[in-house]
Amino acid sequence: MPLMLYAANLAETGAGSRYGNGMLIRTTMEVDATAVSRLLGESWRRTYSPVLGPEKTVSISSQYHAPERICGDLSDASKKSWVVERPDGSLARYAMCEIDDAGQVIVDRLHIEQAEYGNGLAASIMQVIVDAYVGKPEIRLEVLEGNDRAMAFYRKHGFEGVERRAASHGASGFSSFIMSRPLP
Repeated sequence: MPLMLYAANLAETGAGSRYGNGMLIRTTMEVDATAVSRLLGESWRRTYSPVLGPEKTVSISSQYHAPERICGDLSDASKKSWVVERPDGSLARYAMCEIDDAGQVIVDRLHIEQAEYGNGLAASIMQVIVDAYVGKPEIRLEVLEGNDRAMAFYRKHGFEGVERRAASHGASGFSSFIMSRPLP
């Protein structure tokens, strides 16, 4: 099934579809919470420890990436999330978006296991996100200053910086960039 049709089907049914080398892109389920928490924690430590320092990174991650919080996000109707599952059942990627109080689509989490860098999964799950919100005016996200790899990825996929502000998610004292791109 072409990715765009797959994403529309996923948004409506919660089903999944195999991608490329047998990986499954599907909606997140409660049973995924522990694995998602581990993936988020590893990604945060790898990405943000050089910027925020290891202690602050662990503190923020422990609060925002706990399995209980991930399960809570699953019951929030304003949020949608997806995982990329390997053929062996382990998770390679996680993404979560929400519609904020102003009705804007916000990519809140987009994390990949380091072993999967460069295989196209990031672009594929970004397309799933874009397809899930077709008809909305734009999609926004926040990138912590110093995360040059993420900035380059998002720019490559049509995002532009629209605002610089104080970072959220407990990263006080740091700046972030708000990036956006129009949706089809």
